[in-house]
Amino acid sequence: MDGHVMSTGKVAAAAVLGVGAVLILQGGDSAGIGYHLVWRETGLLGAPARAVVCIIAGFSLLAVVWLYRLLFRPLELLKDGRSRARAANEVRRRRKIGELPPVYPNGWYRALDSHMLERGEVRSVTVLGEQVAVFRAQDGKAYVVDAYCPHLGANLAVGGQVVGNCIECPFHGWQFDGNDGKCVKIPYAEKVCQGMRCWPSCEVNGQILVWFHCDGENPQWTVPEQQEITKGEWVYRGRTEHFINAHIQEIPENAADIAHLAHLHTPGMVSGVDLRYTNSKIWEFVRHDWKAQWEPESEPNKHCSQMLVKHALTVFGHHWPLLDVQVVARQVGPGLVFLLFNHSFLGRGVIMHCVTPVEPLLQCVSHTIFYQSNIPPLVPKFILRAECIQFERDVMIWNNKKYISKPLLVKEDSAIQKHRRWFSQFYSENSPRLQYRRDTLDF
Repeated sequence: MDGHVMSTGKVAAAAVLGVGAVLILQGGDSAGIGYHLVWRETGLLGAPARAVVCIIAGFSLLAVVWLYRLLFRPLELLKDGRSRARAANEVRRRRKIGELPPVYPNGWYRALDSHMLERGEVRSVTVLGEQVAVFRAQDGKAYVVDAYCPHLGANLAVGGQVVGNCIECPFHGWQFDGNDGKCVKIPYAEKVCQGMRCWPSCEVNGQILVWFHCDGENPQWTVPEQQEITKGEWVYRGRTEHFINAHIQEIPENAADIAHLAHLHTPGMVSGVDLRYTNSKIWEFVRHDWKAQWEPESEPNKHCSQMLVKHALTVFGHHWPLLDVQVVARQVGPGLVFLLFNHSFLGRGVIMHCVTPVEPLLQCVSHTIFYQSNIPPLVPKFILRAECIQFERDVMIWNNKKYISKPLLVKEDSAIQKHRRWFSQFYSENSPRLQYRRDTLDF
């Protein structure tokens, strides 16, 4: 929709400039006498003056559209994941990978945001090394099935149609039920065949999630519902998306790596994301101070953990208490984190940090923000932008680091080993591992 608004603005500006050009061209004709009278009354009879007015009007309209996007539209920062992934793959081939844990932990993973899938629409998504078709049935429910038809392999997400709560193959018209994947209709046959794989899924907090378990077991926990989102008290204010070349475990492990906060994230946002320059003395007047603590939760929520973060901002050596923020980051399983904001001045909201494996060493990480509807959109957009800047500093590390199974740690790093023991619950005996063959990566 943002692209549509911007394109509309550009068309309108072009129309204004076009009208101006017509007026200029007609200036010398008898048919343009009426235009002469109008321009004479405004004191802008000359063609150059009229052209200037039209150009100013066009740029003014573009400025209005830009202000509208800034003040009212959600912030969506979607990095060019595929090209970045290809560039990072070059680094991955050159660096040492290390002895890796299994690549796909058992748990819930984000497939799509709900607003990205309209009723009757089908989308192609890559999760956990598999192509899946995500479609919304006519009754509004979202379903996830294998993308490829078991008949002759057509991709259901490319040209497939939604019929009731079924998806129809674009090749021969076979129909598969979204609930269980069963084949319910073959237009030219009396009997139907066996169906296809249907992924356990749910839709909660404005997201469509899929469940993965290496042994095919049913979901072992539910994703907590954020009531403020369900009731409409918190509204969507934007999202960011990054593709990261790293093992999935390395990303949530940052929560227990308290020491990296002071070194990597203390420089102010104005210093940017390039780690070669973030510690430049030019930007020392802005500093972030962090205090954090990570702990796993106990039964029945042993699949959850919490990180408590206290943030303070210092500008020219003076502490600004108004911008002190306390964040509770609750991780649910291997791929979902809820960052809850509660501030007396800035309001309340949540950033949902989702890590979805695309392939063994490629993770799609999204940050989706929902915030109080009565808070100006600039506030949550600023928070999301600040989170994006800090996160991209980590991305530069992850894209180039090696996973070390037995790291050299000091006493102050004890939470890292504690986090690895906690995270190991999401692996099973049959969890898939990355296998090497010569100079290729085979899975």
